[in-house]
Amino acid sequence: MRILLLGKNGQVGWELQRALAPLGELTACDFDSPDELRADFSRPQALPALVERVRPDVIVNAAAHTAVDRAEAEPDLAHRINAEAPGVLAQAAAARGALLLHYSTDYVFDGSGQEPRAEDAPAAPLSVYGRTKLEGEQAIRAAGCAHLILRTSWVYAARGGNFARTMLRLAAERDALSVIDDQVGAPTGAELLADVSAHALLRVRAEPALAGTYHCAAAGATSWHGYARFVIEAARAAGQPVRVAPDAIRPIPTRAYPTPAQRPLNSRLATHKLQQAFGFVLPPWQRGVERVLAEWFGT
Repeated sequence: MRILLLGKNGQVGWELQRALAPLGELTACDFDSPDELRADFSRPQALPALVERVRPDVIVNAAAHTAVDRAEAEPDLAHRINAEAPGVLAQAAAARGALLLHYSTDYVFDGSGQEPRAEDAPAAPLSVYGRTKLEGEQAIRAAGCAHLILRTSWVYAARGGNFARTMLRLAAERDALSVIDDQVGAPTGAELLADVSAHALLRVRAEPALAGTYHCAAAGATSWHGYARFVIEAARAAGQPVRVAPDAIRPIPTRAYPTPAQRPLNSRLATHKLQQAFGFVLPPWQRGVERVLAEWFGT
């Protein structure tokens, strides 16, 4: 099986290089790859030539414009990367009879209510990022290729910048922190996403009827404030430099921290469909975070 991985240097892409390698002949690309393997999503028209060169049986797209606030200022670029490029890839996949795996986001929903959103819940994105990711999903479905779309939320990894790293840095520098407590979701590790992806790809190759859209996120939920407290207290217990006191991590509402892009307050995703279709058990969000922290702390 030939696999073409796009976006190899992102948090999910890095873990996918590990998880997909045992499945077949893996070609991993990014925007800074050599010319013959360059995957520049700002130029969607160049992607079919890459697909034709590699001739994959499976295309895995982990590339995206994920700078949520910056997307508000550069909507055309976000649209090319998040909407046009996946559509072009899907057309190329359809022409080859290849399976396309693509990642999407809870930002396709408006974040209202308190219940986890199912895959067929009405989409109503609040931001350019959410709107362009939804348009990417729609373009893939319209192309008619065999596909897996995995929506996820609050992604982190041992590699690269993320919320947990930022909180640890600030906790070592400041006496007090203010963290949003009315946005709720499940921190989901790139490692978990990569492992689920590899297993799901094998199953869908064997059972094409399993193709479609699924939600994939760690079990449970917390707020950004709860997430920050969990990370900082773990660092304190591990003897890491922590300056902020436990009672100085203050909860604040979203309205107290305005940003260019509006965030969904409810990022909970229902994962029953994925678990039932593939027999997966999605671990509590704390377990994955603990593993990454242990790697960072060397414990």
